[in-house]
Amino acid sequence: MKLVPWSDDDLPLLRKINTPEMRAHVGGPETEEQVVARHRRYLALTGGQMFRIAVDDAAAGSVAYWSRVWGDVPVYETGWNVLPAFQGRGVATAAVHAVIAAARADGRHRWLHAFPRVANAASNAVCRKAGFALVDETDFEYPPGHVMRSNNWRYDLLHRA
Repeated sequence: MKLVPWSDDDLPLLRKINTPEMRAHVGGPETEEQVVARHRRYLALTGGQMFRIAVDDAAAGSVAYWSRVWGDVPVYETGWNVLPAFQGRGVATAAVHAVIAAARADGRHRWLHAFPRVANAASNAVCRKAGFALVDETDFEYPPGHVMRSNNWRYDLLHRA
């Protein structure tokens, strides 16, 4: 598994991620216009980095970290998607470990947060396996206009695993 910086060539991957199964915990599939707009945002991302997850040179999903403010504190947030053919093989956990290293190297913030929906057992398991600490449950808006009950996981980037 390796992380590859997001590029113009990754729009087809974003379309593969845009399925009812893959977007079940985040408001459902988007329109083509929304997918293209998301791709443009990923290409223009500042305060973090979007990556394609590659397994044996095949596109397996995406993972990113970006700056935001949470509880009046500047932090990073992370999120990921792993295509069904690569799920259950440790790809997401490996990708999150790699994005932790990237955020740590970026060095602007101490904390990296993840906000998977409480009902998303797989993503919550990734957080546990990657060494995040569960802070609390919270109402979290994602995508905009869609409030979901999420777990607030936090990783201390000053901690050396």
